Amino acid sequence: MILFKIFAFTASLSLFFVSALAQEASRWQINPDNSIQWNIDTHIPHEDHIEMSGKTVSTVLRYGINSQGAFMINKSLIWPLLRTIPNNTHASLMRRYDWNPLDGVTVNGRSLQRNEKVESIALKGKLVVKSKVNQGYYGQWKIIREYMPSTNLPALIELYQIINIGKKHLAVEIPQDGFIAETDSTRGVDGAYIIEGKLYHSGCFTLQPGDTLCFSAAISAHGSSESSIIIDAQAEKEKREAIVSAWMSNLVLETPDSIINNMFAFSKVRACESIYETQGGPMHSPGGESYYAAIWANDQAEYINPYFPYTGYEYGNASALNSYQHFARFINDKWEPIPSSIIAEGLDIWAGVGDRGDAAMVAYGASRYVLALGDKQTAEKLWPLITWCLEYCNRKLNDKGVVASDTDELENRFESGEANLCTSSLYYDALISAAYLSKELGKGDELVKLYQKQAHVLRENIENYFGAKVEGFDTYAYYKGNNILRSWICIPLTVGIDERAEGTIQALFSPRLWTENGLLTQTGDETFWDRSTLYALRGVYAVGETEKATEYLHRYSQTRLLGEHVPYAIEAWPEGEQRHLSAESGLYGRIITEGLFGIRPTGFDKFDLTPRLPQEWDKMSLRHIGAFGTSFDIEVSRSNTKKLQVKVINKGKEEVYVLEDGKTIDIHLK
Repeated sequence: MILFKIFAFTASLSLFFVSALAQEASRWQINPDNSIQWNIDTHIPHEDHIEMSGKTVSTVLRYGINSQGAFMINKSLIWPLLRTIPNNTHASLMRRYDWNPLDGVTVNGRSLQRNEKVESIALKGKLVVKSKVNQGYYGQWKIIREYMPSTNLPALIELYQIINIGKKHLAVEIPQDGFIAETDSTRGVDGAYIIEGKLYHSGCFTLQPGDTLCFSAAISAHGSSESSIIIDAQAEKEKREAIVSAWMSNLVLETPDSIINNMFAFSKVRACESIYETQGGPMHSPGGESYYAAIWANDQAEYINPYFPYTGYEYGNASALNSYQHFARFINDKWEPIPSSIIAEGLDIWAGVGDRGDAAMVAYGASRYVLALGDKQTAEKLWPLITWCLEYCNRKLNDKGVVASDTDELENRFESGEANLCTSSLYYDALISAAYLSKELGKGDELVKLYQKQAHVLRENIENYFGAKVEGFDTYAYYKGNNILRSWICIPLTVGIDERAEGTIQALFSPRLWTENGLLTQTGDETFWDRSTLYALRGVYAVGETEKATEYLHRYSQTRLLGEHVPYAIEAWPEGEQRHLSAESGLYGRIITEGLFGIRPTGFDKFDLTPRLPQEWDKMSLRHIGAFGTSFDIEVSRSNTKKLQVKVINKGKEEVYVLEDGKTIDIHLK
């Protein structure tokens, strides 16, 4: 407990927007410290939810303001390392609590929260709530609540402040509140688990005008044979703030659009935090109160792992390597499919819908990952996995030369036919990456030429098999016989297949597919999955429709960062209540690295760069890029000749290039 004097306390919060763009109608706004803030007005009641994670815990906070202006919160806790029976995909210990440590706290003999009016809620790696209480004769005070997961401990951390803003002293009583629950021993892999809610620093305190009283609480869990966890809430807060700051300080986007800048910064937090320290090594997992201590061929291998090198986050890169090594356990001489998911800390698998095109997902992601990482030793480790997955896909080619699979990553939620556009497109990109990788590893010119030839033939086969007029648009049928538009027609654009770019873009942004929440999964349905929207925006940049891509990226970012459900990309609707699954935030980041800046790895220390500077922007920069074994900056601006000037700054050395808009340059980091 800390009791200290504040001589000049002020509750005023900056109402300045970072740019005029943020003045569009939104519930939230961007603060100068890059947090986002909801200043409470008459638009209540309103509720929302956010997921936040540490290495041994995740929490989904369901919070809001009721019609009287008071704060509400429900805390969902997930402990991925405390496994339950049956030890399957969803077998993390989970509990939801309405326990409010402030319920028993009194001020001058009255409830602390009576007549509470919330003034603001802020988010930046933690949830901060500021409110005011006016009880007339009994005093006036402010309450500040802060919620965050511990970075390492299996605990939700809660910090509280009571600030006397009245003219007379306050007598505060903090009870010895809390609970201890023991779970059913027959339902735990390791027997019973102990869940504890603790309110720290109980006692009686006197607050003079201007004084602040600080105390804390936590909800934690541990095995029944282990000791209770001792929480230093202030230290935990400092650790959380430090790691969030580190994530935000690497791979920094600078553009004239503050909303895109901040959405990108927030996306790194969600992308990087959802990694759990399991007995099977560090495992990045989707989250969403369902998917923990496990990896997937799409979410991890395909979506987020190729992004981690750019973030400079070593633990993220370690989790990526670990996931690929887990998948490598299942390569085999019988050419049976690898599992879709490796679950239960690596002890089991899930392959419930057969082959989803998982080998194409892994080959695509692993080859891009090792190229961007820039480490030859890691590439050699994963080379057998990559080549096996490529050969598996080659053996799955049908008589029309495209890859057959049982389903796709939507796992039979929607029809995908005997062969789908997504799997063949991923295989195509993996072949291109493998050709670059073969050259870097010295595997011989014959293998390089083989992969290049296979990619060339596959590209023609994709056009012949999937190319079609669908609902009047010259685009793709997602599978043979598909006669309505599907969101995943965007996938060829992301891998450089541009033969039907114009018609595909028209289809994607037509009222048949595009909504205020991004792309519908298919025409005539209400379902949307952010992952396809995020792929689409990256693809539209990749084929040079910069203005359209930027317009829709801004709209999407405005909705997700400052709208009614904030601040991250989501999984889907109506499935999952728009959960903040983690890998989708990695896909948002790749819109910037691979779309806006057009970075395409071609070697361990080189890449193609195709910057897409919007006409309304005079410049853009991406700083502290952690890929290719170094840390470097890219600055793009318009030169006096109306061409683009590109500066690549690496280890204090600056290389300057001038190029036509839409052209590609080869960058070799020396």
